[in-house]
Amino acid sequence: MALFVAIAAALTIVVLAVVLWPLWRESRGVALAGVLAFAVAALGLYRLVGTPAAIDAPAAAPTPRTMEEAVAQLEDQLQRDPGRADGWQLLGRSYEMLDRRAEARDAYARALKLDPDNPDLLVQTAQARLFADKDKRIDDEAVAMLRHALELQPEHQRARWFLGVWQRQEGQSAEAAETWEPLLAQVDPATANTLRVQIDAARRDAGLEPLPAPPPGAAARSANALTVKVSLDPDFASRVRLRGDASVFVIARIPDGPPMPVAAEKHPLQDLPMTVTLDDDDSPMPTQKLSALQEVEVFARLSSSGEAMRQDGDLESKPVRVKLPATETIELVIGGK
Repeated sequence: MALFVAIAAALTIVVLAVVLWPLWRESRGVALAGVLAFAVAALGLYRLVGTPAAIDAPAAAPTPRTMEEAVAQLEDQLQRDPGRADGWQLLGRSYEMLDRRAEARDAYARALKLDPDNPDLLVQTAQARLFADKDKRIDDEAVAMLRHALELQPEHQRARWFLGVWQRQEGQSAEAAETWEPLLAQVDPATANTLRVQIDAARRDAGLEPLPAPPPGAAARSANALTVKVSLDPDFASRVRLRGDASVFVIARIPDGPPMPVAAEKHPLQDLPMTVTLDDDDSPMPTQKLSALQEVEVFARLSSSGEAMRQDGDLESKPVRVKLPATETIELVIGGK
């Protein structure tokens, strides 16, 4: 386990170095802060959901300095311990970054044999088969993977998208349009606009009319956006004197998941009562968006210090679980019983 963690960390550092190099040249302080923030966040999340002892254990091999060295160490480790689905999945991602597409396909296939009911892995393996194919066509085995992923997770966006791509390749334009249409309610407005063009093209090829135009103002609202009304309990407000520099955080997070929010807004206390809209623009993590979730927990926090991290003396409203998409306003009361 320790070596897998070391290699994964090294791969992260190598990729970050490539991604942040232009920024480093312009502003070393900003780039360094980005690397440090990413590393701290990754370490914190791993300590929450992983095996802390594995991080503290010494690696069995020197820390790789390049992507190629990291991949070579990972290949060697998997030869000794081939029963690790996560290791083969990591190797597949690494091969993809090195544009070694046939090897990525094979690594994902090894991972899938060990974890056959993982929707993300099913889609990754199907995608790897597509990219490795010289004609860039989705074969029957990949289609079976995509269908199985949708059986396990009907809202899986990438599975639905690639299944529609296969249907278009097979001349099943009406079926492709039908497969893609549910995505319009799940993706952000910009993506929805692009997707609508593809759906209308498929419908046109099938002899169907284009989709009805979206209602006015629909594009301004992200998929799964939440309307939240926040207020102070009147009795609480009459009994307690609050600091004028206190802040109110409105937060959505994954129920029973990690404490990091998937969307959050900060407002001054004086704004109460207030109504806010939480959407993808409020996400602190670009890899985790409201538009990709089926359920969230929403609450409001009154912070005397104005800091986002919860501290002694902060008050929170009763959390509310919400199925997405939600059309009704969520009401949160701070200080109530």
